[in-house]
Amino acid sequence: MNDYKIPAQTRIGHVHLKVSDLQKSLDFYSGLLGFEKVMLYGDQAAFISAGGYHHHIGLNTWHSKGAGPAPEYAPGLYHTAILYPERKDLAVILKRLIDAGYPLTGASDHGVSEAIYLNDPDENGVELYWDRPKEDWPLDADGKLTMYTRRLDVEGLLKLAE
Repeated sequence: MNDYKIPAQTRIGHVHLKVSDLQKSLDFYSGLLGFEKVMLYGDQAAFISAGGYHHHIGLNTWHSKGAGPAPEYAPGLYHTAILYPERKDLAVILKRLIDAGYPLTGASDHGVSEAIYLNDPDENGVELYWDRPKEDWPLDADGKLTMYTRRLDVEGLLKLAE
């Protein structure tokens, strides 16, 4: 049983979030971040995606309509990470967030990736990032991956959005 390894091609297909206000969440995920609405389930749920996939994010108010955010110091989702295909795509969304005056909670260079952090309307953490090519990932002297957290070169990144 200990020798089982999940297949390397396995991916996380979608995240489904409990939200307090479906329209506010759609305004954020579709209106600001640009996800496409695939299907609405009345006024209780929505399924959104990038590029025509059936859904990358599900949003529902089934058990959370009108509720406050989950406690910060309790088990649960830390953040949802949205992977952009190219560094320029990350630059474009960063510029869009800045232009909209949307508050960021952080920005980091992790060696393997560059990331922007923010919260959705329900204070769910959201990471927007792109991965560097695997051959550029930082390795130690033994060839082992050495991720880190350093200041993101925001100015350099934003130059790509011009």
